[in-house]
Amino acid sequence: MIKNITYASTEDAVAILELQKLAYQSEAKLYNDFSIPPLIQTMEELEVDFNSKVFLKIQVESKIIGSVRGYQSGNTCYIERLIVHPNHQGQGIGTVLMESFESCFGQVQRFELFTGNKSDRNIHLYERLGYKIFKNTEINKNLSFVFMEKYK
Repeated sequence: MIKNITYASTEDAVAILELQKLAYQSEAKLYNDFSIPPLIQTMEELEVDFNSKVFLKIQVESKIIGSVRGYQSGNTCYIERLIVHPNHQGQGIGTVLMESFESCFGQVQRFELFTGNKSDRNIHLYERLGYKIFKNTEINKNLSFVFMEKYK
């Protein structure tokens, strides 16, 4: 089953970007927008992210099936792009990745993330992990971002 959760490195960038583009197809369909940032991110942009953010990956039989990234600013850890391969969703992998990622930032007082307002599965997962909605921001007529936070 799950082999390991480890830090990802730039050597994992190609696999993570491919997985990201696959995992975000469902979000693009939900919002009828295939130009969302996770789908148009370039390899160069992802490599820049590797210079400034912490990446975790989860592997099964040496294949990356999940990842999450983020960074710390002050006393807050900003969590971004939790992704799980569509064939492995609903098996607790997102939960394990989130818990592992949070444990990497033991010194922060607060975690923050955002997701789309129609992304009920994501919102439910984050609420189950203790996150609460604190802000909604309208991006366009089809999309609002739901900002969620969790205090230690």
